[in-house]
Amino acid sequence: MSNTKKIALMSTLVLLLAVTAIFNFVLAGTRDTNPVGSSASVQVNYFTNFRTERSSKRSEEFVQLDSVISAYGQDTAEYAAAVARKQELVEMMEDELVLESIIKALGFSDAGVAIGDRDNINIFINSNELTAETVTKIFYALEVEHNIRNGNIIIMPVYAES
Repeated sequence: MSNTKKIALMSTLVLLLAVTAIFNFVLAGTRDTNPVGSSASVQVNYFTNFRTERSSKRSEEFVQLDSVISAYGQDTAEYAAAVARKQELVEMMEDELVLESIIKALGFSDAGVAIGDRDNINIFINSNELTAETVTKIFYALEVEHNIRNGNIIIMPVYAES
């Protein structure tokens, strides 16, 4: 390979790397408009980003389930399983919204809830610390609203200024 070809190839690779970095910067929207040392934009958007990511993952799963539903006949096991999973996802989404509203009603400015299944629930609250009283209130809300007494329940504080 001649020197000219090597230089052209290397220049092309560097140009592609630069274009990729620019696209990553623009598409990710990671421009920091705050002064140096301020991380408020990351903190303020945590719950919005959480909900957006959760929604996009669920949308992907709905698309996959819809493709299974359209590919199989109504009297097949695959069709029944896809419809059941779709209904389960809808119920989980409703439960997440209800629990988020209840937690906000308890006095928190924001909350995020992710239900993996009935035994795995992750709760993120806008608070700089967890107290025994806070945890008790949230567990009581889970027990009263959804009859959840035990399981893998994780409550995490995520302090985001609002």
